[in-house]
Amino acid sequence: MPPEVPVSSRRTRQRLPAHQTKPSPQISSIAVQIAEYASKVRQTSKQRIKPLPNHLSRKSTGLTKKQLEIANSKQELLKIRETPNVKNATRATLAFAQVQAGTAVCISPTGLLLTCAHCLAETPEEYDSDEVHCLIFAAGILVQARCVSFDWKRDLALLQITASQPWGVSVGGDYDFPYIRLSKASPKLHEKLVCIGHPAGEQLEGVCKSKMTGFDVLHISIGKFRGLASGQDAHDNAEIGALMHNCWTYWGHSGAPLVSQTSGELVGLHSSWDTKNGMRRGIALEVILKFLSVAATD
Repeated sequence: MPPEVPVSSRRTRQRLPAHQTKPSPQISSIAVQIAEYASKVRQTSKQRIKPLPNHLSRKSTGLTKKQLEIANSKQELLKIRETPNVKNATRATLAFAQVQAGTAVCISPTGLLLTCAHCLAETPEEYDSDEVHCLIFAAGILVQARCVSFDWKRDLALLQITASQPWGVSVGGDYDFPYIRLSKASPKLHEKLVCIGHPAGEQLEGVCKSKMTGFDVLHISIGKFRGLASGQDAHDNAEIGALMHNCWTYWGHSGAPLVSQTSGELVGLHSSWDTKNGMRRGIALEVILKFLSVAATD
């Protein structure tokens, strides 16, 4: 007989040895009762399950106007999460591992990561090109990376993965990382966007500062492209980003990819927000492309 293994009633994710994993007779009996009850209800029910239309209305649901707006909003976000475009963008998104905030996105299968310069240093003087940064892909794979290009004015940084936990290794031993393609054209005004970011683990607003927020490691929000700030140089994002959008973000979303819902391509990078009106700000596609072009020639 194998030795008895003590099981704590306080643990909810413990695993039992194989010889203890069979369901008890009591659980099996309950399962049978549930199946019998469900069959009985179905047989005695006077009407079948009523189909609801794809496009919901107050008449078809019985909801008030406000309730229907809430339901439609939740439904849209949940459906978007399941689209191939958003799934791919999410797989390519990373959270900074050794700090409670900061986001990056992989833009090349060879492991080039794009993020905001202020995610690596709070001032230009604090930037250290030799620092090793740890990040985690959405799949839970931890990687290490070094910065290969840093532009404080544009608020952009490019990192190269130098070490990785086991992933799908291609011929020759090179890693093939999930990545997002850059759009060839800037988004149109009011184009629908998706933002995938890593909200800070620590509460940084309100009266409960320093407590944990409980947010997901990666949060998906939807919104629209609201153009570029009037009178601001799009290439000067040191104080605040020139791109405007209204996807929900929090501290830690800096470096989060802004993705076109239509194409699934990268059209910008979230960086900040306007404290005067709450408008979210970011770095425009044209700035990202120029930054990458300069980095490629250095």
